[in-house]
Amino acid sequence: MSYFSDKIRKQVAKRANFRCEYCQVHEDDRFLAYEIDHIIAQKHGGEYELSNLAYACPHCNQHKGTDLVSFVENYTDIVPLFNPRLQTWNEHFTTELGEIIPQTKIGQATVKLLQLNHPDLLIIRQMLSEAGRYP
Repeated sequence: MSYFSDKIRKQVAKRANFRCEYCQVHEDDRFLAYEIDHIIAQKHGGEYELSNLAYACPHCNQHKGTDLVSFVENYTDIVPLFNPRLQTWNEHFTTELGEIIPQTKIGQATVKLLQLNHPDLLIIRQMLSEAGRYP
């Protein structure tokens, strides 16, 4: 487990506009504290640098773990997961009433592995959407 200084945590959070960089929910709208994710895990050679760090809600960070890829389309394609330092969220995802809809294979792999449309999360994001707080 890595520990981050307050300075690093603040830099990563501010860069992400205090939103999870995977599901886009603002930290004010979740009960548990957000975490710093190594986009490429240290065990895979990922560095302890801002360019390899993302702001993530506990759900997204736990489901992502150290994974870099997932399968899509009947397990025939290995696809990298969304990388918020190299890619733009709106190119890979869109939302409709709180549901995260993948627009690319990277989006499909990320939605699947991180379980972004788990029923409990959909309810939260639908309520936030109706209140004008999501995305």
